[in-house]
Amino acid sequence: MERNSPGGTGPVHVPLGHIVANEKWRGSQLAQELQGKVKLVFEEGLPLADFYLSSRSCILYVTEADLVAGHGYRKRLVRVRNSGHLQGIVIVEKTQISEQYFSAVQKFTVLDLGMVLLPVANQLEASCLIIQLVQEQTREPSRNPFLRKKRCVLSELSLVQTVQQIPGVGKVKAPLLLQKFPTIQQLSNASVQELQEVVGHAVAQQIHTFFTQPR
Repeated sequence: MERNSPGGTGPVHVPLGHIVANEKWRGSQLAQELQGKVKLVFEEGLPLADFYLSSRSCILYVTEADLVAGHGYRKRLVRVRNSGHLQGIVIVEKTQISEQYFSAVQKFTVLDLGMVLLPVANQLEASCLIIQLVQEQTREPSRNPFLRKKRCVLSELSLVQTVQQIPGVGKVKAPLLLQKFPTIQQLSNASVQELQEVVGHAVAQQIHTFFTQPR
């Protein structure tokens, strides 16, 4: 396998069907679950991300400990978002301990950065998700419209989950809002009057406050 330049910021070479993982994950439960199911290669000094599915697709993994420790993880997300050559998928451990921090990371990742966020309960669940993503990467996007559709579905799912977290919205009102305001930009720019036509005045005021309050 072609070696990557340690500490570089350019594209990482990933053979088809492989995952290139940051050395720090060696010996972890996540790595152990992946080994034997996908071809896993560890590299030291990987730029930006935790796992590379291809030269253009990567995974940033935010652990329970990362969330509890503060906002340090945000710098990594911003670097991937600003890289220009990477499509980053953010996987976040949502546990009983980290749940209180989850809405903040979801808001930052999806609303502020426009990235896909997928919550998992633990590293075992994360490994199943990553294996599924790798299997899709092995199909050529130009010949397999399902892959493009899947990426779209991931983005839509992440968007729906985020809108559900807005105070007063929940699972019932989120789809209704997205039918009228299909993007976060449109939803955040909507007036209270426009919102209340869909969810009523009280919830409309909560949504408006959510987007206009200082972050």
